[in-house]
Amino acid sequence: MTDLWVSLAVLGAVVLLSEAARRTGARLFPGAYWIYLLEAASTFQLCCCTHELKLLGETTRLELPISLALTYTMTVIHLLTFREAACNPSGALESVCRGRSSVRAAAVLISCQFAAAVAAQSFAASVWSLGLSDVHTRHQRFGFRCFDPLGGTLLEAAAVELACAFVVQAAAMHVHRLDEKLRPHFFAAVITALVYTGGSISGAVFNPVLAFSVQFPCSGHTYLEYCFVYWLGPVLGVASCILLFEKIIPFLSGKSTVGLDSSAGQKQKTQ
Repeated sequence: MTDLWVSLAVLGAVVLLSEAARRTGARLFPGAYWIYLLEAASTFQLCCCTHELKLLGETTRLELPISLALTYTMTVIHLLTFREAACNPSGALESVCRGRSSVRAAAVLISCQFAAAVAAQSFAASVWSLGLSDVHTRHQRFGFRCFDPLGGTLLEAAAVELACAFVVQAAAMHVHRLDEKLRPHFFAAVITALVYTGGSISGAVFNPVLAFSVQFPCSGHTYLEYCFVYWLGPVLGVASCILLFEKIIPFLSGKSTVGLDSSAGQKQKTQ
């Protein structure tokens, strides 16, 4: 139980540190630079907290209700504190495709995200080296090594990441129908359900930059294999979701409407 409280304290400290960086940056760097700082601070928070939660879940074997409650609670906190930050390269690529952002701006944004992901690795290792809990001490003893995160084949893991990214993107595209106060809880419930469903196969990360920070350092597979699962899978999931809801479904709906209109016109002519 002590390990849990120590990890909760670490999570709280990371959130407070990241929030302080966001508030300070808003005062010192208004304008365009604020967006990049926001992405960096928020991505750092997401990666650091995930490092701690992953270590806690793998070593202490928390009961399922506690583990899911932690995932849900931290997701709500992230969504409430991130503001407009995406913390996901897929969001930056989507902005480019929609014409809301230039390629150069998206490249800088993604660079900030990956820099924050690397910084989160170093920060997590520094915290663990303090030996604040038995979990941290044991992890330090093994050289902060993590092992194969895949519980299935590469294709199965990539399919899970694709499906998870598809569902999250679909939720993002339709969440505007809900009351604004309910949106973070809706997203948190969706993400928690996905983690519960696909976590044993791929870890259910569905975020390329988060996977780069948390899963890529683990042994068991090559970088190219991890890129296939954690980069290609989520990108295809987001792209297929946008294609389905914004191209295919509207096209089919328009086609069926045209068919109904033409048939109705023919009936009127015969009458």
